[in-house]
Amino acid sequence: MRFAILIFFLVITQPTVAQNTKPIIPLKTEAKKEAPLKVGIIGLSHSHVHLLLGRSSSHTDIEIVGIVEPNIDMAQRYAKQYGYAMEKVYPTMEAMTNAVKLEAVTAFGSIYEHLAVVEHFAPLGVHIMVEKPLAVSVKHAKKMQKLATKHNIHLLTNYETTWYATNHKAYEMIYNGAIGDMRRIVVQDGHKGPKEIGVNQEFLEWLTDPISNGGGAIIDFGCYGANLVTWLKKGEKPLTITAVTQTNKPSIYPKVDDEATIILQYPKMQAVLQPSWNWPFSRKDIEIYGETGYIINENSKEIRYKLNAHKPEEKSYPKPRPAPYNDPFSFFKAIVRGEIKESPYSLSSLENNMIVVEILELAKKSAKSGKTLKFSK
Repeated sequence: MRFAILIFFLVITQPTVAQNTKPIIPLKTEAKKEAPLKVGIIGLSHSHVHLLLGRSSSHTDIEIVGIVEPNIDMAQRYAKQYGYAMEKVYPTMEAMTNAVKLEAVTAFGSIYEHLAVVEHFAPLGVHIMVEKPLAVSVKHAKKMQKLATKHNIHLLTNYETTWYATNHKAYEMIYNGAIGDMRRIVVQDGHKGPKEIGVNQEFLEWLTDPISNGGGAIIDFGCYGANLVTWLKKGEKPLTITAVTQTNKPSIYPKVDDEATIILQYPKMQAVLQPSWNWPFSRKDIEIYGETGYIINENSKEIRYKLNAHKPEEKSYPKPRPAPYNDPFSFFKAIVRGEIKESPYSLSSLENNMIVVEILELAKKSAKSGKTLKFSK
């Protein structure tokens, strides 16, 4: 009798599965979306890492849970500058993986090292953002793509120009018919040279190495134009590529080019990419000419355009893009958490950046051979 009473008491006092789970599931989902993205930094040598380290004091959407950097002197230098604990620094990816739980990583080492980052983290289901370009070669890029697809992770590539409101305004104008069909695009990117502008020595060492970076200015700045043109053409590949490279400052850059011109031929359109370490000042601008008008993005803030032969040129200053489309790391978090989705061949997408790597590889071959090369279908 006592046993029966006890069973009855346990049954009527035990919450049902529905009582337990109904309010908890949405709360957990919302909590995950609101919680900062747990990110590991792989390498500190690329100077763009300052963009991530420097935003931690003013943004709460990213939590840096670990840093992989075998160069202790550099890690300590940045720890002093940004205030992170050296306990967060690990000598290898394996050591960090064993010590902390990650959702995503950002790669700030050499371009050649991007493949190793994907090989380690993709099988673990960890999402990845690399600095431009995606890879040093098509061979590397295909391995990375295969791993990302197999393990269902996001593999993004970050460019400064992705976040320019002017570029997105130009895209909108083009596809609203403001200048007719595109006929010619000229993209001019670069600066005086990495040594001349004073990049850190660790960055300079691999940036000017043909293996670690894949080339010189043609890679460092040619990727911007290839990325933008591929986006503006909605993933269409060029028919042919013609490229010329040279080294104007062999005493500074003995192993790589510091000047390049790449011509991409499309049906009824030509794109000219002009990456250089010889500009008198830093620039990232683009000129887009159509059948009936043109758009010139001077920088991230100012557009000049002329839409009619009988009307004067005008200027526009687009509003900054809304969050999370105005910042690479907020964007990364929103993609990983499923809050937004990438459009096909968008600037950060894997599809776009596979084509970018193919353009750069063929451009190097064209410059070396002195021939115009056909693009693979």
